[in-house]
Amino acid sequence: MKKTLLSSLAIGLVLTACQPVVDEPAPQLTQIKVKDFKASGLIAGTLPDIIDALETGKVSSERLVNLYLERIENIDKSGPRLQAVLSINPDALAQARALDEKRAAGEVLGPLHGIPVLLKDNIESKDTLPTTAGAIALKDNITGRDSPLVAGLRAQGAIILGKTNLSQWANFRSEGSMSGWSALGGQVRNPHMLDRNPCGSSSGSGAAAAASLAAATVGTETNGSVICPSNANGIVGFKPTVGLVPQQYIIPISVSQDTAGPMTKTVMGAALMMNAMATTTPNQDYSAGLQKDALTGVRVGVLNFAKGESVPITALFTKALQDLEMAGAVLVDIDEAPEAPQDFGKMSYDILKYEFKDGVNKYLASTSESLVSTRTLQQLIDFNSAYKEELALFDQSIFIASQAMASIESEDYKNALKIVQQATRADGIDALLQQHNVDVLIAPSGLVVPRVDPINGDVWPRDWPGYGGYAARAGYPHVTVPMGGIHNLSVGLSFIGTKHTDADVLAYAYGYEQQSQRRLAPQYLKNAEDLPGVKEAMNP
Repeated sequence: MKKTLLSSLAIGLVLTACQPVVDEPAPQLTQIKVKDFKASGLIAGTLPDIIDALETGKVSSERLVNLYLERIENIDKSGPRLQAVLSINPDALAQARALDEKRAAGEVLGPLHGIPVLLKDNIESKDTLPTTAGAIALKDNITGRDSPLVAGLRAQGAIILGKTNLSQWANFRSEGSMSGWSALGGQVRNPHMLDRNPCGSSSGSGAAAAASLAAATVGTETNGSVICPSNANGIVGFKPTVGLVPQQYIIPISVSQDTAGPMTKTVMGAALMMNAMATTTPNQDYSAGLQKDALTGVRVGVLNFAKGESVPITALFTKALQDLEMAGAVLVDIDEAPEAPQDFGKMSYDILKYEFKDGVNKYLASTSESLVSTRTLQQLIDFNSAYKEELALFDQSIFIASQAMASIESEDYKNALKIVQQATRADGIDALLQQHNVDVLIAPSGLVVPRVDPINGDVWPRDWPGYGGYAARAGYPHVTVPMGGIHNLSVGLSFIGTKHTDADVLAYAYGYEQQSQRRLAPQYLKNAEDLPGVKEAMNP
């Protein structure tokens, strides 16, 4: 199934050149030509670097697309086999040539002219690419429609290079799911340490951005699905205010929480992507306020109650606070969290199940009957039950629970939505900002990711640092920036603001990024035993 989606790149080399000769001791990954895995030259750079190279004629768009296609073959399908890219646009090279001709004629469409971008595979584009959510039921779902964000990218000259793998159905199929796995794409690997969780559900977009498989990628978030993979893969991820990036023609979970967002190596790259993607604010320049001194005099609320208890993470957080002060920020300690209403967690989860049932039924009904046979959630449940590949690792308990929910016209749904939004907005993030007279809130973005576990599914520590769940439920802007690493695994710093302060939040994050410069390049370690001293300690 997967090979048909990747037909243009299927060469079949799977670490052949790196496998040891029989009877000789197997080399450690650090002894293999690891440098061959690491990006070099232009594609190791950031989105602004690549834009500059195109503008100054140092590279053509056609050459750039070829470089990325070669890297996808060598790193994603062979080599460490990240499995981050699910499908390639067969027209990408032709589109690149056409854009090169336009540039030569002086017809530059915008800052992203000739830039190759990868989309999470729940986002529709009118290219000859299916939009699958990683599911067999949607393997032929070629819609011929551009979601508004894709139309915005295309209007600025971006090339849709292909689609990224993801946690199937954006990680809303099973309570026992494994982040980064889909039936069509298999398991996404974390390029920093290959046996570690890439986090979901925009796992492929996160891994692809970190591993330089495209100039930029796009993910989607309902609750953590841009922020968590950005934290895990060591990149910048931005979840904008819900509604800023239209959600039309994106496979839905939650009308009240869903949003797409850019995933890039730098804050400037994310802002440039937002300029194209946020089609509801066509005159807003999200990069205009990105100045090195953007934090000067800014009052920053430090969410001590959300920093967690991990000693290594709190050590990095302390360094981040020092960087913020050096950048001119005024730090304000916030030690107490707003009190959550009774049954807050249950109501939050119920909202998603109500909205998913309604949204996915409408989405399936909008697809081509000749290409997609499952027209309702119940038909989808029945379809999955007939395919052992779909249920090989975990069940569809969330699908079944969602199907049992009443209509979104029910009073229970409306009441839950009102309570949760009140708790996270006026009584939550807004209250913290106002009561402490601060401009933005900060906390660690998440944890050091555990191993991928196909037996138990995702096994997360109970102590999850951060305040991203409140930002997600409120629909408020949230950006994560790398603040360093723990044993070569990245951890990010979150900046959270109130509704429609997206440009400010990006500016504050930029000020921190310019001061700290703590992004880690992926090392493609096989596992923790590739770290100095660990193998010896594990095997004395």
